[in-house]
Amino acid sequence: MTVLLGATELQRVVTPEDMLPALRQGFVAALGTRTSPQRVRQSLPTSAGSIAVLLPGLLPGIPAYTVKVNAKFPGSDPAISGIVCLHDLRTGELVALLDSAFVTAWRTGLSAALATDLLSPAGARAVGIIGAGAQAEMTLRGLTRLRTVERLVIHDADGGRAHRMAESWQRAGLACQVVGSAREVARTCDSVVTATWSRLPLLHLPDIRPGAHITSLGADEPGKAELDAGLLRHARVIVDDLDLAMTSGALGSAGLGREDAAAVLGRVVDGTVPARAHAGQVTVYTPVGLPWQDLALSWAAYEAALRDGVGVGFRFHSRPEDEGDA
Repeated sequence: MTVLLGATELQRVVTPEDMLPALRQGFVAALGTRTSPQRVRQSLPTSAGSIAVLLPGLLPGIPAYTVKVNAKFPGSDPAISGIVCLHDLRTGELVALLDSAFVTAWRTGLSAALATDLLSPAGARAVGIIGAGAQAEMTLRGLTRLRTVERLVIHDADGGRAHRMAESWQRAGLACQVVGSAREVARTCDSVVTATWSRLPLLHLPDIRPGAHITSLGADEPGKAELDAGLLRHARVIVDDLDLAMTSGALGSAGLGREDAAAVLGRVVDGTVPARAHAGQVTVYTPVGLPWQDLALSWAAYEAALRDGVGVGFRFHSRPEDEGDA
């Protein structure tokens, strides 16, 4: 049987407390694989920036693989739609189908939360948000499980969305302020998360406080940019994968090289590379998003669904004993 897990079912079994350790372990396990992450990308003719992406995921220690079929439509809500296929690694059996918008938002946001916690100054309790969408929301949900956050400073091109995020987190007990520009966010906070569709830099080096950290989630496709080349060149840049940072990520889009990345995040997670060289250094985490992250979260969610009896069973192929039924 294949277990069908839509957003409603996943909400019942997935928690940041369970998924954060799975992703942390994944960053370390991925260091030991020689399999390069693959992304097959096709632009779509329907609207500007719309694409279809195919991502196969493998990770040592997990007896399954994923194939995610994802579509991105910047003007839609949700902007991401598709399916994650979870297969048994030994037989290829399709054991689960999961909603890719949910999986993508959670794995991206929680991976970003891990990086933001590791790379931000220890005393940074005010977090800046530029782009108040689903990925920023999940990053905050994860980050508040990892460190104390007391205040949010939020900017979004859609002022209503920024105010809705502020109102939500105010109910959770955080002080929130909505401001009119990305620059104002960066000049106010030592820890900043950008999660936008921008194709022009939103932040430049003079905007950034000494010793601050920026997690830039938007530069995950060729041509997208949130930080200018001067800022990236000045900062200690951490990426999730060096090759993808050049072909699809912020470094390649800004015309920079592999040498402009200090390390991959897995090396910071396992402690072999320090987060920063000195307290005044600016750090940047700019991921593309890796297929093994889909697998790590999907496998953990699948195991939780089996444990709790959540999900709808569906049989794609008839069993031999069913062939005579009519």
